[in-house]
Amino acid sequence: MARILFVCTGNTCRSPMAEAILKSKEIPGVEVKSAGVYAPNGAEASLNAKIVLEENNISHDHRSSTLTKEQIEWATLVLTMTQSHKQLILSQYPQAADKTFTLKEFAEVKENLDVADPFGGNEQIYREAFQEIQESIERILDKIR
Repeated sequence: MARILFVCTGNTCRSPMAEAILKSKEIPGVEVKSAGVYAPNGAEASLNAKIVLEENNISHDHRSSTLTKEQIEWATLVLTMTQSHKQLILSQYPQAADKTFTLKEFAEVKENLDVADPFGGNEQIYREAFQEIQESIERILDKIR
């Protein structure tokens, strides 16, 4: 059983999109959640994140969640959207060092390991973030099966 936890800042844009993309693959034995290092609990995904997911025929009912020790312990793999998210997690949960990576690092992307935050941007900015996340997820599918 693989338990993947995607982490971003507010858990309303990047990590919910990543969670929805991976869940849409319906991989047997893979559970997926998302959280934010500074997220409020219970907020919906941002409007543009929902629009872009709908454009790609991906349904997702999301409520934001603040990252917790329990989520870190639940996960077999923690994938962050930026290097700063990764460093923050490792400073608070050093025991998670062997299972925490940026999404792009785990996807073996060699440059620009951060997924840019689309928060406050227009639909096109969200489409670009979605594409970046989707391409990285495609690259990790064989690793998590």
